[in-house]
Amino acid sequence: MSRQNEDERPRVSDSQSNPGADAAEAVIDVRGVHYAIGDRPIFAGLDLTVKRGLITAVMGPSGTGKTTLLRLITGEIYAGSGRVAVFGRDVGTLTSRELYATRRRMGVLFQNGALLTDLDVYENVAFPVREHTDLPESLIRKLVLTKLEAVGLRGAAELMPAELSGGMARRVALARAIVTDPEILIYDEPFVGLDPISLGVILRLVKQMNDALKITSVVVSHDVHEIATIADYSYLLSDGKVVASGTPAELARSDSATVRQFMTGGAEGPVRFHYPAPDYAEELMEVAR
Repeated sequence: MSRQNEDERPRVSDSQSNPGADAAEAVIDVRGVHYAIGDRPIFAGLDLTVKRGLITAVMGPSGTGKTTLLRLITGEIYAGSGRVAVFGRDVGTLTSRELYATRRRMGVLFQNGALLTDLDVYENVAFPVREHTDLPESLIRKLVLTKLEAVGLRGAAELMPAELSGGMARRVALARAIVTDPEILIYDEPFVGLDPISLGVILRLVKQMNDALKITSVVVSHDVHEIATIADYSYLLSDGKVVASGTPAELARSDSATVRQFMTGGAEGPVRFHYPAPDYAEELMEVAR
């Protein structure tokens, strides 16, 4: 992950509190976060909390900043104002060494899997262990084979990424994400492009990993029905902030027009399909001149 210059990093106060959650349970706490790309605001007062041991879903239409939120949590980018705390520490105040140590406590399943194409499955999974530890090869082998067995791909250890199906590649990426036994596991759109069988397998694995390893999971997704089967708590983002939160059942019962449109996939509603633009007819007339 890229890192901004230490002197350019915005410093924010540690004094903001989380009035709505037990601090002992909050593994990730986002309070009053504002973030913009150029003149385009992404977040305008974002508040959410991820509690220890739960699967927390972050949902919302495309372009609402779901992946941006993950980049804020991992310290790849920094909020313009507000506070993003992980393990009780404000990410915006961490030194490079402290941020690196914090990231080692996380596992990330990237949206496209991000497997290293020149390494076979075994070496892809072993890579974080080799990078972050001095463990003997015999122990590395046990770790890698154990994680590959957990995702059902121990027999594929010698295959190259190009030889894997999309679902298999996603499972290898999951094995790599958990090989160092992280405390937080972050999933960025883990269900995109999967066939029904692969989707079912990944859903089951997300739930099993969270329960078996006693970790905290953050799942960014727009797949409403799929995430509802595994999430303990969900946040719906729109217009730069949380517009609804609760259990999947609570969101399904919501009478908010924004929530109903997203949960049902409605074409009509507060969430517009078109990005803001000048008047269509006038712009066409300008092109014709």
